[in-house]
Amino acid sequence: MATHRSRCVFGADTNEIQSLSVLEGDSVCLISDLTKILDGDITWTFGAQNKSLLAKIKRKKQIFSTFDGPDGRFRDRLKLNNQTGSLTITNTRTEHTGVYQLQMLGAKLSTKTFNVSVYAHLPVPIINRDCSSSSSSCSLVCSVLNVSDATLSWYKGNSLLSSISVSDLSISLSLPLEVEYQDNNTYSCVINNPISNQTQHLDISKLCKPCAGSKIMLISFAAAGTLLIVAAVGIFCFCRKCRKTDREVPHRMGAQKWIKDKGNTWAITGPNLSQLITLK
Repeated sequence: MATHRSRCVFGADTNEIQSLSVLEGDSVCLISDLTKILDGDITWTFGAQNKSLLAKIKRKKQIFSTFDGPDGRFRDRLKLNNQTGSLTITNTRTEHTGVYQLQMLGAKLSTKTFNVSVYAHLPVPIINRDCSSSSSSCSLVCSVLNVSDATLSWYKGNSLLSSISVSDLSISLSLPLEVEYQDNNTYSCVINNPISNQTQHLDISKLCKPCAGSKIMLISFAAAGTLLIVAAVGIFCFCRKCRKTDREVPHRMGAQKWIKDKGNTWAITGPNLSQLITLK
């Protein structure tokens, strides 16, 4: 079960942007750096260009308000400190990634800017045998489903072998690897983003076994070979029997007289010449 945290960042007194990265479900507190609000007004906005009002404080009129923001994405998630003007976003989602700006209007206008990045929890990579490959080595594929702002990598020990990345779009990633069947090195597949990672270690002895399809093909080839051998033996025996029968024909004709000419033509004579039979 994921543990949700609360991460805070203090606004700078300069024009410098303060950045903070969190995981989905974490709370973000944006600190105004004030101990208390004087007589000025405070406003919080979300967005770099098309700014949406998130909260406002009008001290003299005792107005303390929060708003749902664009598409209602901040509904029931905002907590405004009425004393200091600090803003907390609870149970964050990736859609809460963006620029937050605090404006304090008193004797002079003061602005503090925060850049918040919210990352989704990463799944554990899955390693499968690729039985569609014709390679003589063990072909594997490591994959993850529906990730964004992440990099999928293969490691041999601590050395990076290959990697593939995705930015904002939520898509599936896959990365192939080929190893020898007797390879004793340590391999791992890692998915990571700027603040978290998940690792799956490769067990070569478990995954690098003959594919089911390969076993069926071997059995089929063996059966076909056996049938060919049986057929060849049958044909050989049949032909041998035929030759033996041809040789025995003259001796089964009784007391008749057999004559063989130079062209391997057999002739049989009976009581008279009209019974001459020629065999080839």
